[in-house]
Amino acid sequence: MRFFLVVFWLLPLMAQAATPELIVVKPWMRYLLASIPAAGYMELQNPGAADVVITGAASSACGMLMLHKSSDTSGMAMMMDVQSITVPAHGSVTLAPGGYHLMCMQPAMKPGDKVALTLSLQNGGTVAAVLPVYGAQNAP
Repeated sequence: MRFFLVVFWLLPLMAQAATPELIVVKPWMRYLLASIPAAGYMELQNPGAADVVITGAASSACGMLMLHKSSDTSGMAMMMDVQSITVPAHGSVTLAPGGYHLMCMQPAMKPGDKVALTLSLQNGGTVAAVLPVYGAQNAP
């Protein structure tokens, strides 16, 4: 009987642990030239009941991988580093051209490659993803 009570007590904890913090959907990387930064795009879905905050990214295919955001202010296109990206509970954030994206400085890749990267989360966790690399002409 004790076994069933312990299992009954642990089920909610086990279910919570099995829920992924972020789901990466349709990831891809745009590569132009080795002398030009590459950019990473994807949709990040948060199935959880709490916001998930991304605080950084890393990849061995990039000299440095940064969180970035493009914006248009009064007709002036701007791109800037951001310290974090918040994916709302039960929501999603899309990293896409013209908005949030990952900026890969000194890219070591070519179209057809697959780039592994890790997103760092504010809570100390990480999320891994593999992004296929496309050139400018054949991006998805």
